[in-house]
Amino acid sequence: MSGWLKDRVFRTVLKNAGYLGSTKLIGALIGLGALIGAGRMLTAVEFGTLMLIHTYALGVGALTKFQSWQMILKFGARPYEQGNRSIVAKAIRFAVGLDMASGVFGMVVGMTILCFAASYVGIGQQYTPIALLYCTLIPTMSSATPTGVLRLVGRFDLLAKQQIITPLLRGVGALLSWIFGLGFVSFVATWYLADIAGDLVLWVMTIKELRERDMQSALRPSLREAPASLPGVWNFVWLTNLNTTLDACWSPVGNLIVGGMLGAAAAGRYKIATTLLDSAVKPARFLEKGFYPEIMRLDPKSRHPWHLALRTGLLSGAIGLCVMLVILIGGKPLISLFGHKYAEASTLMTIMSPALVISMACFPLESLLYMAGQAKAVLVAQIVSVITYITALVCLTHAFGLHGAGISYIFGIFLLNILAMIPALIGYTRRHLLESETVTNSEV
Repeated sequence: MSGWLKDRVFRTVLKNAGYLGSTKLIGALIGLGALIGAGRMLTAVEFGTLMLIHTYALGVGALTKFQSWQMILKFGARPYEQGNRSIVAKAIRFAVGLDMASGVFGMVVGMTILCFAASYVGIGQQYTPIALLYCTLIPTMSSATPTGVLRLVGRFDLLAKQQIITPLLRGVGALLSWIFGLGFVSFVATWYLADIAGDLVLWVMTIKELRERDMQSALRPSLREAPASLPGVWNFVWLTNLNTTLDACWSPVGNLIVGGMLGAAAAGRYKIATTLLDSAVKPARFLEKGFYPEIMRLDPKSRHPWHLALRTGLLSGAIGLCVMLVILIGGKPLISLFGHKYAEASTLMTIMSPALVISMACFPLESLLYMAGQAKAVLVAQIVSVITYITALVCLTHAFGLHGAGISYIFGIFLLNILAMIPALIGYTRRHLLESETVTNSEV
């Protein structure tokens, strides 16, 4: 480890992850408190419906949005380092245009589906008007431009401060709802206002940073400028969009399928388990957010990015093993805080816990493949694993209930990372052939 720390880029990744982790831990604890409060104050059906409404909006946003932040870093990281602000501005304008178009499209699609098929995702007819209103969050939920800009300029400290806003407001709202004895609608309003406040603060921070660099014109949306100056940009954003669409099947869509098959109460239990596991895997998310911008600045022909990925993955995997042990020991007492009606979630979380070790150890694979110009390999891995996961989810949930859903999740995650590892290993052995394509796309 002491040898790894001599690598400046590795230290930068750890520093950026530290920024994000410093406040995310606090936010996670506050958010968990809000979730526990909602679970204890609402009935199992109401709590499950709240989770389904929120998950539905997240899922639709994830299915329709572009990963504009990845595009900004892919095509803007090296030009920004070289002082080519014109290219950077075009990439940001393109990202803003993508976010606006996909956000409005996602909102319209989400509302339309709810009008005709709310019951199929476990949302009762009496809750449909509230769910329709919640869909107005989709445009801000699916906007990734601010995240990309702040990562590009290295303001991970601002990202760290912003990510505590939403859980803090949820915690305050849950506390007020408990004090005044408010019901289901107040919790929905709390989740809604907390989400939109966090998103708006992120945009305000981004505007301020661009103004300080005299780049505020970069926020003018344009879908026509960038393709002429950044060859391959449309191909990249469509591939990452499809990959994100498929990625949404693991949590939001999977939760909706469970809700549609087993009801809102079961969906609430499944959501508790997946939310706690997602919180446990946060260290890998922090490392990934710091890892992606740095690896995009490196030469894929050298061994440096590949060794950096190996070191970061090993560190993250070791943390994952420790977290899994904590879950196995303390999962049941933690779930008990929600109340006895959610006890089944503890067994489900135990079943699913090996998946977080796999996810944490293998998180660098996707970034490596994007760096190496192999976005199609990421997409193929997602397609095969998602089809397998959804098929297994439906079959095993029908046969074994929530436990079957947990088993299918582990199997799908394992398959996804095996399929991503194969092209990554091939890419490393053939890395001397990767330079021309990657450098051309990022330095134009």
